[in-house]
This record gives sequence, C-alpha cells and structure tokens, in this order.
Amino acid sequence: MFTKRFTELSEVLSKCVYSTQDRTINEGQALQIFHAFLLQVQEHNGTVFVVGNGGSAGIASHFSTDLLNALKIPSQTLYDSNVMTCISNDYGYDQIFSRPLDLLLKQNNFLVCISSSGNSQNILNAAAIAKSKDIPIITLSGFEPHNPLRAVGDLNFYLPIIDYGLVEMGHFFLLHTVIDSWNFNTSTTNNLSHAKQN
Repeated sequence: MFTKRFTELSEVLSKCVYSTQDRTINEGQALQIFHAFLLQVQEHNGTVFVVGNGGSAGIASHFSTDLLNALKIPSQTLYDSNVMTCISNDYGYDQIFSRPLDLLLKQNNFLVCISSSGNSQNILNAAAIAKSKDIPIITLSGFEPHNPLRAVGDLNFYLPIIDYGLVEMGHFFLLHTVIDSWNFNTSTTNNLSHAKQN
C-alpha cells in the first residue's frame, strides 16, 4: 500500500499544472517566479502570509516556519486561536483571514493560499482582499481544474486529482521544494541581474 501511494503521489506531481494569470508555464519558471516574490519580500522587509484550513493549515504553518527559520524571510499564518475564534464568532468563519489581512497586508507582502478543493470561502475571501490591495497571490489547489482559487492567483500550482491525501502531500512536497531549491535559484537570479547591469 505504501509503495502504491508513493507511485500515485509521484504521478500526480508529474502532472502538476503551473500557471500565471494568462498562461501555463513549466516548473522551472514557476520556481523562479516564486523565488522572485520571496526575494522581493526579503529585500524590502515585507512579510509572506500563508493561509489554509485543516491539513492545509498544517502545511501553511510548516512552510511559514521554513521561511522564518531556513530562509530568514518574515512570515505569518494568522493562526492565533483567540483572533480566529473572535472573528468567527463575530463575523463568521469565512472572514477569519480576510479581516486581519485587510489591516495587515502592506506593500512588498504577498499571500500564499492553500486549499485542496480550491473552494474554501475563507481562503477565497483572503485572496479577494489581497487582490483589492494589489498584493501578489500564490495558490496551491487540486480537485477540479476550474476551481475558483486557481483563477485568482498570480502564480498557481494545481494538482489534477480528487484525493485529499495526495493533494495535501503534493502541496507539502511542492512548498518544501521551494525552500530546498532557494539557494540555487536565488544565486542564479542574482548572477543574471548582475550580468545585465554590467
């Protein structure tokens, strides 16, 4: 069973669709764009906000921790239980991320939205706030190809399968690869930038 699931995960990841607002791109381009967003945050004292529900919340928290610890990039998940219960009690669970983000999102921030189905209303509301403030959005979703979250990202990672376990494991793998490939990609980006200046 373990080997079978590993094979299934590998197949799903090989079919991951990477896209921007207007076109499909390859995995190398997707990594470069993701790293360019992170580099901008790092160079301009911004913050990466990462949101998700359930299993995706665990992935969001792990990615945020890796940003802080491994890459030294400021990051927040908005998972303070007092804030979440306050806002959900007063305004509804669909507002738990969007209301804080309306106050916290600033220039040189960006938002990472993780949702297996791409249909979670609180995640969509968070993305809507970011879009209204012209803040870049990166999405990770799965299930149906036309899910609403995938339509709003500036950079999108989509896994074409309806299986919570595989989509969540796939998202975790993709985000860990973003962290693990940081040094190579950023040194390449810096070298290209330096070459253009000379």
